Amino acid sequence: QVQLVESGGGLVQAGASLRLSCAASGRTDSRQAMGWFRQAPGKAREFVAAISWGGVNTMYADFVKGRFTISRDNAKNRLYLQMNSLKPEDTAVYSCAAGVIYGSSPYNYNYWGQGTQVTVSS
Repeated sequence: QVQLVESGGGLVQAGASLRLSCAASGRTDSRQAMGWFRQAPGKAREFVAAISWGGVNTMYADFVKGRFTISRDNAKNRLYLQMNSLKPEDTAVYSCAAGVIYGSSPYNYNYWGQGTQVTVSS
């Protein structure tokens, strides 16, 4: 079992930056890919970014390319999402996930955090 806890969300104005963190505990010795997903009110969950176990490979949803950066520190069991140039449409609950298969599908991930709210005002 892997437990994931997100932090770093908040209320910001458009154009601001936030850095989300995801702390992993439990069976962190397994080599898991990790990802960020988000869900806005009344909308389906959507993929944001993913990173492979070693951090060499990353992928992003088109709507965050050039603005968001995913990274990880395996020594600290931490996953990060640096979000720059935030837009009101980025408002959502952001959740981190861990799984054995690197990719953008939520079905690749076995473990999920509870999420952290990000609200961007115009």
